[in-house]
Amino acid sequence: MTKFRPCIDLHDGKVKQIVGGTLRDEGAGPKENFVSDRDPAWFSDLYRQSDLRGGHIIQLGAGNQEAARDALGAWPGGMQLGGGVNLRNAVEWIESGASQVIVTSWLFDQDGRFREDRLKELAREIGRERLVVDLSCRKTKSGWTVAMNRWQTLTSIDVTHATLDALAEWCAEYLIHAADVEGLCGGVDAELIDLLGAWGGVPMTYAGGVAHMDDLNVVAERSGGNIDVTVGSALDLFGGSGVRYEELLAWNERSKV
Repeated sequence: MTKFRPCIDLHDGKVKQIVGGTLRDEGAGPKENFVSDRDPAWFSDLYRQSDLRGGHIIQLGAGNQEAARDALGAWPGGMQLGGGVNLRNAVEWIESGASQVIVTSWLFDQDGRFREDRLKELAREIGRERLVVDLSCRKTKSGWTVAMNRWQTLTSIDVTHATLDALAEWCAEYLIHAADVEGLCGGVDAELIDLLGAWGGVPMTYAGGVAHMDDLNVVAERSGGNIDVTVGSALDLFGGSGVRYEELLAWNERSKV
């Protein structure tokens, strides 16, 4: 059954909700929907108290490592960690308290070509069960194409059932942001959810566009319950008005039935 999984997005060391398509290496800063006055550990501890497992902490750029470690320390083994993960630091993040590490950009060269050797090497280093592959993507002429470098650069990989089959041998889960709708609170990408839900292999979490509780029903129904979902800018914890945290806890309780 579809469950809610929590998130903590870090930018410049603070918990934020950002419109995904506005992240850039240069130029004006990203469009921010929310900047919290609470530290990351507060959110992690809240999720611990609610026993919400399998959520993720994402570092959006540099300057977030201390904040990420604080969040992991508030709930050792309770959350996944992504953003800047590679072969050199994956073990360190797990030792810092990450249940699993999430990797995207490091699996590609600077031109966006997939490096299967890196995926296999990382899986062998930390164990397949500790590895989550992020296939966050943008809509393209070929369907949905994985985007790296904070969703700025399209890669050589499309999100297809063949791709999901091939990579699942080396990872325990997928995390998939629909980057074009991320942070917009305009509804989920139902066609992408159809594609992902029809696969039904390793567990996966969808993120992007959730505006109301009805969107969770869309994810659950169109995926056949095969996909979990996270909620960002619409959530009251992050300044939103469309979804209340207590509603999500109740949703998860119902999903156990």
